[in-house]
Amino acid sequence: VYWELEDQLGLPGRAILEPLVRRLLLPVVAVIAFFSGGRATAAWDTVLEYLNATRFGRVDPLFGHDLAFYVFELPLWRLLHGWATALVAGTLVLTAAVYVLQRSLVLTARGPRLAGAARLHLLGLGALVLVLRAVGFWLDKYDLLYSRRGVVFGASYTDVNASLPVLGWLVVLALACAGACVVQMFRPGWRFLVAGLMVFVLFWGLGLGVYPALLQRFRVTPNELAAERPYIEHNIRMTRAAYLLDRVAEQEFAAEENLNPAALERNSLTIKNIRLWDHRPLLVTYGKLQEIRTYYKFLDVDVDRYTVNGEYRQVMLSARELSYKDLPSRGWINERLTYTHGYGLVASPVNRISPEGLPEFFLKDIPPAGSGLPKVTRPEIYYGELGNDYVFVRTRSQELDYPSGDQNVYTRYDGRGGIPVNSLLAKLAFALRFGELKVLLSDDLTAESRVMMYRDITARVRQAAPFLRFDHDPFLIVTESGRLVWMSDGYTTSDRYPYAQPARGFNYIRNSVKATVDAYDGTVTYYIADPDDPVASTYAKAFPGLLRPLAQMPRDLQAHIRCPEDLFAVQARMYAIYHMQDPQVFYNKEDLWSIPRLPQEGRDREMEPYFTIMRLPGEPKEEFVLLEAFNPSGRDNMIGLMAARADAPNYGRLIAYNFPKQKLVYGPRNIDARINQDPVISQQISLWNQQGSRVLRGSLFAIPIDQSLI
Repeated sequence: VYWELEDQLGLPGRAILEPLVRRLLLPVVAVIAFFSGGRATAAWDTVLEYLNATRFGRVDPLFGHDLAFYVFELPLWRLLHGWATALVAGTLVLTAAVYVLQRSLVLTARGPRLAGAARLHLLGLGALVLVLRAVGFWLDKYDLLYSRRGVVFGASYTDVNASLPVLGWLVVLALACAGACVVQMFRPGWRFLVAGLMVFVLFWGLGLGVYPALLQRFRVTPNELAAERPYIEHNIRMTRAAYLLDRVAEQEFAAEENLNPAALERNSLTIKNIRLWDHRPLLVTYGKLQEIRTYYKFLDVDVDRYTVNGEYRQVMLSARELSYKDLPSRGWINERLTYTHGYGLVASPVNRISPEGLPEFFLKDIPPAGSGLPKVTRPEIYYGELGNDYVFVRTRSQELDYPSGDQNVYTRYDGRGGIPVNSLLAKLAFALRFGELKVLLSDDLTAESRVMMYRDITARVRQAAPFLRFDHDPFLIVTESGRLVWMSDGYTTSDRYPYAQPARGFNYIRNSVKATVDAYDGTVTYYIADPDDPVASTYAKAFPGLLRPLAQMPRDLQAHIRCPEDLFAVQARMYAIYHMQDPQVFYNKEDLWSIPRLPQEGRDREMEPYFTIMRLPGEPKEEFVLLEAFNPSGRDNMIGLMAARADAPNYGRLIAYNFPKQKLVYGPRNIDARINQDPVISQQISLWNQQGSRVLRGSLFAIPIDQSLI
């Protein structure tokens, strides 16, 4: 037996090592199992997506598999393969170490020498590692669909004609080496295995490194367009589908300069809803006029639409939220028991300015007062955008409701929000959760007390649906019953859509979920807005009852559904490139567009998408739409305009208005330059900018009226 050979490593004797190995083996295996289990637990969503996968009804252009294979199934196979490879390779290393300690594996001048059982064991594990490597190569071929080697994202000429066949041969060679391991179990020496491994490693390096590089340089690069044309077509088609650009309705827009009083009269509601207020100075104005106390803050201004006195109006509004950092006296009782919520909101029309240069309010003051919008009956905002930390309600401490003159009005929470803190065990749990001993020791907490946590709207909707992305800007709605409800747009995304160009870490996106959060009790409800989305359908099957049909959303909330800005901005940037569907035009970037840039706050920024109420060309009535303008790349004139429709029954439909390429249509930057060049306006701005004053330039909007622009 080989452990009786001279031990060249100078290890202790077998009688000493074997008991030590037996004692250490179980703890080492337990540690490996613990970390392997933790890794598997973190992939719960991958498993659920696999088990509840929904077919896309569309196949990839290279292998012909339904896209569900790549989005839902392949990630699990990758996970299992990685887990199995790590487990078997780790077992091989540990087993070899044990055999070394037992003298069953000895390193000699003529190479490793193995006892019979050790040889069978280690070669069997080696064969298993090579089989798993063959499976890895088989899976690697699907990753070519996400290659960045060519002129576009996705498998290129070199990937298909070099890397793909090489991966097939590597599968064969890896299996052959595994077979060599089996042969060497029963034949002395290492000749077959060493020869097989040398060929395998050499072919691996040359086949996936040198050969593709040579093919790319000498075959593809000199004839790039001809070689890559079919793969450019795949990229264009799949990218347009992934971002819904294949559903954009394109219309020619004459961009005429013949507006007359009759056209303006026909579009009077469009004219009335052109936004005069810019959200940045309006936010400052809201703060100066309506914050009332230093601890109230308006975080941002949202744009929505309401029917005011029978007329469809565009409205700007902002929630009056509580800012703990601005409390006059900060302490645990003030921050957790007394100052618990914001109060009400302000709202004003987008196009009305008082003689003093101030907004005219539909809603203002504390308690909220005004006309035009529904009367606010539940103005308390326990859940909002400021991200305030946990608070306790229904305590012995007085809870501030709102200030009234030089006095305060106090309240006792009367909703179902929060979690009961009605036992010593509950207090202990929350004391540990918040790292605050006062939770356990406070006499202000009673059996009726409740704790509110996850009060930031975005964090709250993510907590219950971590598999969704959410828009950066939830917005507040005044319901017909007078309650305040937040709405947040949820996105289903994937980075596994074959050939689709990535954007911000994903290459497939749908606005398939609308989430609402009651500002008073924090009730979160998710509605599935796009039942045709396979990803949303998969989550609906994985979590029954979580995603409700959109038809179950109250009608007064449905009236405020809108196209989210984050999604529209991504679609607009993609459309600026992928409106080009001819491979040659796309390759040469002959018709590349860009988003206009304007000077704002001392530097150039992209124009943001903007909401307005308008009558789209050829449509019978006004509707709420989201717009974005386009320039030719490197130019300032306008070349197009994209609109996302937000009102039923046309919600979510995209329209692209293409301007005549032979006509100069002034873009936002051109108009900005003309404003600066106007002697009267320029002189007035220079005058206003003196003596410590600063002129803030409002946003520029391009509004189509019939076949003209204003």
